[in-house]
Amino acid sequence: MKRMIFLPIALTIALTGQVPSPSPAVQRHLEYRFGYNTAVADQGNGTGSMSVDISGPAADGGVTISATDTWWNAVRPAETNACEVYADGDVSCQQRPYRLSAMQLVLFPLLAQAYFHGLSPDGTSRWTQKYRVSRGDLSTWDCTLTLQGKGPIPNAGRLVMIQSNGTIEQQGGHYRAATVQETIAYDPVAGVPAIVRDVRSHLPQRSPANQDLVELKLTSDSAQH
Repeated sequence: MKRMIFLPIALTIALTGQVPSPSPAVQRHLEYRFGYNTAVADQGNGTGSMSVDISGPAADGGVTISATDTWWNAVRPAETNACEVYADGDVSCQQRPYRLSAMQLVLFPLLAQAYFHGLSPDGTSRWTQKYRVSRGDLSTWDCTLTLQGKGPIPNAGRLVMIQSNGTIEQQGGHYRAATVQETIAYDPVAGVPAIVRDVRSHLPQRSPANQDLVELKLTSDSAQH
């Protein structure tokens, strides 16, 4: 094994003449309420909040997203997960523990810069979105969803309704898959989903209760101040 030598920052600068690149600064902070296998609520079993920080974007349109879930009545927040999210919706999580929550798996692709690129100005277009979610060395999932804009939501300001249907399929290892049905209230000006309802039916069916429900509701956006 190679011996690793760690030099103080000041000495590194003196020897190389280069300043180490700083970590990307957080550009945007979002707060969501969530419900897992239950409706979104301020309290109750299966509910909680998710704190999201977005850094970037990089030259290729990718961003770094970190998120922390806090379950209702929990003593402390869950461990923070950080991933690279690329413009088309690809998600690459190379930092341990790789354990993205069900809520983070739903939200991260939707925060990609070009995920809703196919939405027309009147909010009624239809397009297909393909992306891949990689969680370190644990699993890789290929996702193909068809999105249909339903137009502006009555009495909801600038929000547009989008229906999304498709499949996710695990690559390698234990082959698993799921069908996905999503309803999204999307803000085309802010560029983020305001409300999400995601239902995933797992295949092969291992029990009568083989569905997961995730609901998300945006409660705070630093870009809207």
